[in-house]
Amino acid sequence: MVFDPIVLFFLLGVIAGIVKSDLKMPSALYEALSIFLLLAIGLKGGVELSKYNILELLPSTFVVILIGVLIPLIAFPILKFVGKLNHFDSASIAAHYGSVSVVTYSVALAALAERGMTHEGYIVVYLVLLEMPAIIVGVALARMAPDATKKAAGWGKLMHEVFSGKSILLLTGGLVIGWIAGEKGFAPIEPMFGGLFKGALALFLLEMGLVAASRVAAFRSYGMFLVVFAMVMPIISAAIGILTGFMLSLSPGGTALLATLYASASYIAAPAAMRIAVPKANPSLSIGASLGVTFPFNLFVGIPLYFGAVERFF
Repeated sequence: MVFDPIVLFFLLGVIAGIVKSDLKMPSALYEALSIFLLLAIGLKGGVELSKYNILELLPSTFVVILIGVLIPLIAFPILKFVGKLNHFDSASIAAHYGSVSVVTYSVALAALAERGMTHEGYIVVYLVLLEMPAIIVGVALARMAPDATKKAAGWGKLMHEVFSGKSILLLTGGLVIGWIAGEKGFAPIEPMFGGLFKGALALFLLEMGLVAASRVAAFRSYGMFLVVFAMVMPIISAAIGILTGFMLSLSPGGTALLATLYASASYIAAPAAMRIAVPKANPSLSIGASLGVTFPFNLFVGIPLYFGAVERFF
């Protein structure tokens, strides 16, 4: 179990939610923290990316995206034929589990720093790119349903929602700024975006704990299958990530980050896209599973498990 203070902040939020405390993060502060974290991750990734030849990264990036397409295709039949969920809910949840969580990635970064492990800076590019393929696959799966209507939002509107959303916009913007500025240009603002990162993440996780506690209550009525799925699917995805990292000759730190990315589940970009493209899906199921179960599972069990597996594997 991870006893890093930032993870304990999440636990404090969960406890506050369970006991129905009046603790509440001001919405303006929550919004500011999310903007800060997204920009900080993008900036630091862009600085590291400036050290590489982008053309040389294209083959490995293609492989990573291909695996990102594979994961929702694995999740969908499990949800539909084992869990007996309807076609739309299966497609929506599969999209959430093929997409990624920026906050889970942030915690994994902090865990790497705590262990003194280095990683390839361009991994953040995978974070940006992996938001999209699974959402597209999930929508395509939903539209294959026999009773799918023609009134669903078009691909243009969906792509606008994905690409103009806060997560993609800030991550990509920070990545480009960091890449252009390079290490020298980033140095003057590094104390803010580097030194304050972990403290901001701790406060953000406090709010995430409060939200997760509220989601678990609504999710409980849908049975144990999704609870088990929300803990087992990340392990399957992480195993695929470890094999992919080994195949791409990533460092142990880079492999651990990739495994964590694949193991995470989106609760920001994917819900927004599914709300527009798959209105027949029940958002309580997908958000309850990804945020109420998988997110805390990864924080307390998954990340230590994936890191331990990488250390043994390498």
